[in-house]
Amino acid sequence: MGFTKKDMMAEIVRCGKEPAYFCNKYAQISHPMRGLIPFEIYDFQEEALTAFKKNRFSVILKARQLGISTTVAAYVCWLMLFHRDKNVLVVATKLGTATNLVKKIKAIHKNLPPWLKIAEISIDNRQSFELSNGSQVKASSTSGDAGRSEALSLLVVDEAAFVEGMEELWAGLYPTLSTGGRCIALSTPNGVGNWFHKTYTEAEENKNDFHTIKLPWDVHPERDQEWFEKETRNMSRREIAQELECNFNASGETVIHGDDLREIVDNISDPLHRTGFDRNYWIWKPAEEQRDYLLVADVARGDGSDFSVAHIFDVATMEQVAEYQGKITPDRFAPHLHSMATEFNNALLVIENNSLGIGVLTRLQDLEYPNLYYSMKSTHEYVDELTAQANGGIPGFTMSMKTRPLVIAKFEEFVRNKLITINSMRLANEIKTFVWHNGRPQAMRSYNDDLVIAGAIGCWVRETALTVNKREQEYKKAMLNGMSVSSTSFSTKIAGQQGYKPPRTNSMYGDKSFHDLSWISKG
Repeated sequence: MGFTKKDMMAEIVRCGKEPAYFCNKYAQISHPMRGLIPFEIYDFQEEALTAFKKNRFSVILKARQLGISTTVAAYVCWLMLFHRDKNVLVVATKLGTATNLVKKIKAIHKNLPPWLKIAEISIDNRQSFELSNGSQVKASSTSGDAGRSEALSLLVVDEAAFVEGMEELWAGLYPTLSTGGRCIALSTPNGVGNWFHKTYTEAEENKNDFHTIKLPWDVHPERDQEWFEKETRNMSRREIAQELECNFNASGETVIHGDDLREIVDNISDPLHRTGFDRNYWIWKPAEEQRDYLLVADVARGDGSDFSVAHIFDVATMEQVAEYQGKITPDRFAPHLHSMATEFNNALLVIENNSLGIGVLTRLQDLEYPNLYYSMKSTHEYVDELTAQANGGIPGFTMSMKTRPLVIAKFEEFVRNKLITINSMRLANEIKTFVWHNGRPQAMRSYNDDLVIAGAIGCWVRETALTVNKREQEYKKAMLNGMSVSSTSFSTKIAGQQGYKPPRTNSMYGDKSFHDLSWISKG
């Protein structure tokens, strides 16, 4: 280039101070059609490079194909070249993804002008390499104990929204940055509730130390509306939100659609009371006379990661009026449920009858709770207690391979059609992380779905038990009313019948003696 030694030194000094200048003038990248070309950075890439240098932690919400991974690779190359003894770790969902980023870093270094290589590659491996100045970079998957035993200068997390167990990974890696290490986390969105989403949104609210960078599709100067319409012609709404628009709510594979989830979150309210022995029993609306309630509970050991939970719904409106979530042992949970259900007009009490649930159900039977849910073991059909005793029914609701997809589908239907009112942020947060995984609806790794499952069972019971039993009750009501309006009359002329007045016969809904026939008896 005709540089003198003085010119070269001046360029080296300037490159060492300005990563954007270094990348724009001397970095070269591989283009799929044009081969090796200069990395002529756009304004948004320059701003990102400046942010990497200025901020210790950066979180990048980005669209696809903006060259941000390449920008990060160029920054890492700059960091290693112009600084001694830097230890960089690149992690991603797959080792291959992390390795590809390391390859980009290595390629940028190899294609620099010889005079600019002030540190040469001294150790070169497939997943790592080291420079003669002691700086090194290594690729790793997110499994195992990646990087946890070493002090890091820079941690790069590629496609951070798709890393399972990212919370655990971050908890393990964060101490390795304690000596001043930096972090760059980049990803397209993948729904809400995961580590990437929480980190980005909390950063926007100044609740953590991350600097946010948002890069939707239109930050690229060569992309216009015509390009967008052509690009999205064969894409779904979810794909557009995820790949191009940086839209958390409409992206990802959450069971509940992002638009419905956003509406749930927007309508969350604080409970009127936070009570109970552990203050984890939340009440939004106290029990009202003459209203029917449904209580659905899921039992946990009380000493693990899962919670024992319970929802109380107003049957008529399916509004969530109360909720419990806590680490409580089964033997203490039973009387607590008894108290809750009794408080809400002897609510129909539905408990998942797994191994722990059976113990709680037995205890509630011992306490003579009058309105437990029973079902047939073979068909899972709801029956009353007498029918259950006569025909081999069992207490509680059976969650099985057959019933699980049905209750989840019913929950999604209730949410989508606005047939349920959710007041709890605890439940909303679980919905955020309740996703499709290999075709199965479940909580993301390291998250819980106890409240979701209990809510789903509630929707299923409300739909099936109420519909079936209401039909039966209407039939019985019609029979009783028919009997009460019969034209048959007593002759007052018969001895012993003078002055007799037939007793008033009420329908089953009006006569207290028949009220226990209702699907939700009062005990």
